[in-house]
Amino acid sequence: MSDHATTAPAPLPPAAAGPPPPPPGGRPLTATLVRLKLSLLRNGLRQSSGRRAAYLASAVVSLLFAALLVLGLVALRGHPYAPTVTLVLAAALALGWAVMPLFFPSGDETLDPTRLVMLPLRPEPLVRSLLVASLVGLGPFFTLCLLTGSLVALAHGWAAAAVAIPAGVLTLLVCVALARAVAAANTRLLTSRKGRDLAVLSGLIIAVGAQVVNFAVQRIGSAGGLSHVEEAGRGQWGEALAQLVLAAVALGLLLLWWRRSLTKLMTAPDGSTLGAADGPARKNRAGRASRLTRYSYALAPAGRERERTAAAIERSLRYMWRDPKTKAAWITSLAIGLIVPVFNAVQGSGSVYLACFAAGMLGVQMYNQFGQDTSAFWMVALTISSARDAYVELRARALALLTVTLPYATLVTVLTAALLGAWTQLPEALGLSYALLGAMTATGAWASARYAYAIPQEGNKNVAPGQAGLAWISVLGGMVAGAALCLPLVGLQIGLHVGGAHGWLWVMLPAGVGYGTLLAYAGLRVAAPRTAGRLPEILGAVSRG
Repeated sequence: MSDHATTAPAPLPPAAAGPPPPPPGGRPLTATLVRLKLSLLRNGLRQSSGRRAAYLASAVVSLLFAALLVLGLVALRGHPYAPTVTLVLAAALALGWAVMPLFFPSGDETLDPTRLVMLPLRPEPLVRSLLVASLVGLGPFFTLCLLTGSLVALAHGWAAAAVAIPAGVLTLLVCVALARAVAAANTRLLTSRKGRDLAVLSGLIIAVGAQVVNFAVQRIGSAGGLSHVEEAGRGQWGEALAQLVLAAVALGLLLLWWRRSLTKLMTAPDGSTLGAADGPARKNRAGRASRLTRYSYALAPAGRERERTAAAIERSLRYMWRDPKTKAAWITSLAIGLIVPVFNAVQGSGSVYLACFAAGMLGVQMYNQFGQDTSAFWMVALTISSARDAYVELRARALALLTVTLPYATLVTVLTAALLGAWTQLPEALGLSYALLGAMTATGAWASARYAYAIPQEGNKNVAPGQAGLAWISVLGGMVAGAALCLPLVGLQIGLHVGGAHGWLWVMLPAGVGYGTLLAYAGLRVAAPRTAGRLPEILGAVSRG
């Protein structure tokens, strides 16, 4: 054996016994994630002028809305209802931050923990860095504006002003930490290919969601840090400091939950990698598949295009059940569409017309129809060579959605009317719900062709980076347009009430059915040639995920 193979290495100097120094030019993790977020936003806006215009338009609308709310809050200064308004606003902000990452698109790559699994990062610095990166964007700035207006409306004197600053900071951090903790806890549920864990999510939303909403409305707003500002102004320092401590404890618990979710996400195996089911389970799936095929074929209109329509209907129904993100969107829409009208009716403060909320929530599922296909849309695009082909495809997707939305909207409306005892208003509410479904089917088909965006297959995002503004313009603009299309029917209803023709209000039901059907048909006809003419653009947009 050679001499250099047996020679013992020289001992390390004492200075080398500690942790290694950071690499030259290295940046702290927080600064790196913030720079990464800004770079992703900048690069996304550079990709096309359309996305840049959509983002700027959404930013302008958000800032104008925030400015109007701030002016309104400042005008409430000294008003006896100012504490109530600010408390409700704080609760709404907290709830919005909690549910928006699950219900609506979000395009922030830096907040997707699955992108960081292979990096040697510890949970504590990662949570701190992601929390700071989460404060960059339109959402946090919008929240900060509303909190500033609320604090100005409540703070009276130097004592209240001294409490206002930490109260506002704690409220903003609670909102952001709540959003990130919820998103991290549900990442596996939204990315599992098998979707087995998604059943747990649906059960939690239906069984616990209402209690969480009720508790959050009553507690989070006060824990967030606003109500004690006025108490400090009145000299009630004990209560003010106690609520500040409560807000800090709530923030700490949220950060702990977020840290545990990140640790589990980065170390635990994914249950979606389990082996295939055994023979009997495969036979059961085959039986269900054949029943779904027969159902789709029975739903398709008769004619030479019946087989193609049935295949498209079956494909859409399979997406609803098998694709985790599509399934999560449906679950949340079904749950919220039921909770809002029914729970208001149970509390005695609702209206039968709130049942239209269910139709609105379900109608949103018609938007971005091609985005749920992701890169597989090219196979659908190969079958579309004319406006007629595009119309058949869009009609099949609309029929698949209506198999769920139509009976569910009917059920929610009837249940709401039963709880309120408003049976005489049932025809009006049903007519408006059906008209709204038709209007959102029409605007959703057009928006799917004009504002298509990608849904990433991995991570907890529902829209690709750089397309968030496009998604918001599609959904919000389409909802406003859908509501505007229902104005003629609303005008008929108002006219019947004002004219004292209450015995003719039953006409609202057939009028709503006919008007909604006409809107849906016209919308599909208008969207078909645009879809056929924009296939390359649609394919490029939805393939980014």
